[in-house]
Amino acid sequence: MAFALVTSAFPPLSRSCQLFQVPKLSLRPNSTFPVVCLAQHTAETTVTRPRPRRSGNYPPKLWDDVYIQSLRNGFTEVHADRIDKLKEDVRRLIEEEKELIQQLELVDSLEQLGVAYHFEEEIEKVLEILHDSMEETKMEIRHDIYATSLLFRLLREHGFTASQDVFNSFKDENGNFKSCHNSDVRGLLGMYHASYLSMENEKTMDEARDFATRHLKDLVGSDLLEPCLREDINYALEIPYNFRVQRLHTKWFIERYQREEKMNPLLLEFAKLDYNMVQDIYKRELGELSRWWDDLKLLGDELSFVRDRLVENYFWAVGWAFEPNSCRCREAITKVICFISTIDDIYDIYGSLDELELFTDAVERWEINAIDQLPEYMKPCFLGLLNTTNDIVYKILRDKCVNIISYLKKAWVDLCKAYLLEAKWYFEGYTPTLEEYLENAWVSITGPLNLIVAYCVNEDVTTDNLNKLTSHQDIIFCSSMIIRLCDDLGTSSDEIERGDVQKSIQCYMQQKDVSELVAREHIKDLISIYWKRMNMKRFAGSRFERVFKNVAFNLPRSSHAFYQYGDGYGTQPNRKTQDQIISLFIERI
Repeated sequence: MAFALVTSAFPPLSRSCQLFQVPKLSLRPNSTFPVVCLAQHTAETTVTRPRPRRSGNYPPKLWDDVYIQSLRNGFTEVHADRIDKLKEDVRRLIEEEKELIQQLELVDSLEQLGVAYHFEEEIEKVLEILHDSMEETKMEIRHDIYATSLLFRLLREHGFTASQDVFNSFKDENGNFKSCHNSDVRGLLGMYHASYLSMENEKTMDEARDFATRHLKDLVGSDLLEPCLREDINYALEIPYNFRVQRLHTKWFIERYQREEKMNPLLLEFAKLDYNMVQDIYKRELGELSRWWDDLKLLGDELSFVRDRLVENYFWAVGWAFEPNSCRCREAITKVICFISTIDDIYDIYGSLDELELFTDAVERWEINAIDQLPEYMKPCFLGLLNTTNDIVYKILRDKCVNIISYLKKAWVDLCKAYLLEAKWYFEGYTPTLEEYLENAWVSITGPLNLIVAYCVNEDVTTDNLNKLTSHQDIIFCSSMIIRLCDDLGTSSDEIERGDVQKSIQCYMQQKDVSELVAREHIKDLISIYWKRMNMKRFAGSRFERVFKNVAFNLPRSSHAFYQYGDGYGTQPNRKTQDQIISLFIERI
């Protein structure tokens, strides 16, 4: 039986940015398929490829296998022993009795220093106690806008309920935020970051964001502002904390934290050692993936038009699941993205419509004999897709006794069908309405495929969890939609220039007869709305659910990082992306 996405969870909007309802995308497959072992196949075909072909004019890869294998680990057994000692010291620090604001700041520091994953149970216990005594807690900090904002943000980040009404005590009799907070930098920053945990129809949180943003922009230009505070404001206004890639933020925060007057040397040493330890794990994983990709030799002469971006693909995977114990997820996601970028370029810039229909049919059949119908340049990609997917499936079946093949196969079929529709629009010269475009584009951006893969390779996956996949359809939809809209904001100009199908910006411009500037603002409004809907889905009832939801939230965060300054993946990758990769994988603290 197929399960379609329901739409009742998304009420119509009262504002001008009306969103369409969730399209019906089946997340659960109709039937199961056996795991098969595929052999090399070289049958000839009579399919001919029309000329000329388009080209994306993508630059070559920046990082080759020789360089990646040259990266050396610097972590030793002495470092490991020191980390174990510091971890116990930090655990005792968490459990010590302390003032409320000290407890909140400790939890916040652990999270921003990137070491909270060591203390999930302890942090959950602290926040649960605060949540259960919320009335007493609110009274204790009712005059402290910084502490109130921090409590609100931490509770919501961890899925606890926290009412926007906690900010009412900072308003005057007219319902406006009091002017005494206009120059409170710490309080404004706290309110600013808390406001990005807002949900739909929370007027106070919208007002808090506007108030904090306006006054932070005024303060950043002041000559009287301390340099470190100016840095904090500029950093926040560039991308709010809730939108940042966690591991990139950790690197910045460690360097910022060591300049704090109230810096705790214990936390700082632990964070630095942990960062370098995790970086060495990334280096090892990247080396293994680079050998896999190099041995696969998928991108030969026939596929020379494809983006070769292994390191960038792994960068995506780390952004989605940075914790050391998420290695299975990072490996699977990196391999999947390698095939996504290859297949995307086949559909987007190279294949004829007839060829693309053949490839879509082959993926839907999901059997080795389907390769006979494909042109030669498609055969390695199709064979590699089946082999790699079945290898992922085999490892889960071997280790978890769970068969995920039908879920992954269905996700790939849905993606290829979405790619095919966009190709048809291109060849027909058709510009869809924004609603038509988004109904397909939230799938073609690959969010559902990547999230289903992450769901299926979760270390705690069971058959029972697989049967509950449809209960997460809303968060899959919202996460994917944010990725799509961020991608369009960053890449549509380059893609339109090379002749791709119209993106959301162009669809809205034509549909509403407005300028590109107006269309871009509309897309940004949609991103904000979908984030609010995402924030409604933070509660997790189990470790399995918590791990999956972390990935779902991290996908759009990575999109903000990749596409804020243009196309950080395909046409450049830009200097910003290069610097981020060097910082994350190469430069030690």
